[in-house]
Order: sequence, then C-alpha cells, then structure tokens
Amino acid sequence: MMRAYELMVIIDGSVDDVVAQQWIANISKDVVAAGGSVHGKVDFWGKRRLAYPINKKEDGYYAILNVLAPGGALDELERAMRIADDVLRHKLMRLPDDEAARRGLIAA
Repeated sequence: MMRAYELMVIIDGSVDDVVAQQWIANISKDVVAAGGSVHGKVDFWGKRRLAYPINKKEDGYYAILNVLAPGGALDELERAMRIADDVLRHKLMRLPDDEAARRGLIAA
C-alpha cells in the first residue's frame, strides 16, 4: 500500500548551491529507486539562516518533498541521510489521509 509522506531536508549551508541541488536530485532518485515517487515539484527554499546553530553551522539549504512510497521503503534513505555529513537535519513524516488527499497525493 502506498503511503503519503512529507520529507524535509536541510543541507549544509557551506556547500555550493549546485551541490545542494544535486543532493536534492539524488534524494529524489533514491525515493524512486525505493519504489516510491516524488509528487509535484520539489519545494526548494534555498539558503536560509538556521533558527539555532546545528553542528556549528549557521546556514542551510531547505527543501520539502511530497513523496508516495510503500511503508518501510524509505528506511534505507533515512539511514543514508542520518550518516551523511552534508545533511544537517531531515524529517520524514507520514501524512494523515485527509491531508494527503488535500495535497492531491491520494484519491479522497
């Protein structure tokens, strides 16, 4: 069964903009490789000041992805982001069915 997720990623602000975009493209490819799909366009916020320092970093590139994937399929992607040096933070959240339907990820 396909489930709807929201994935927010903060990439280290000390990398170049091109490298941050490449990170987001690689994450999208990994979602597809895991049997899922990225719904719509990636919401790339660009470089922003962090609310508080993370690993002594003050800035980060923010991106939000709406993802459809089978349950448990993104476990390996989460593990890879957890150990990656360029990923400061990530949050994978399963969306409630009514919110996923509102965003057009699943049929109502």
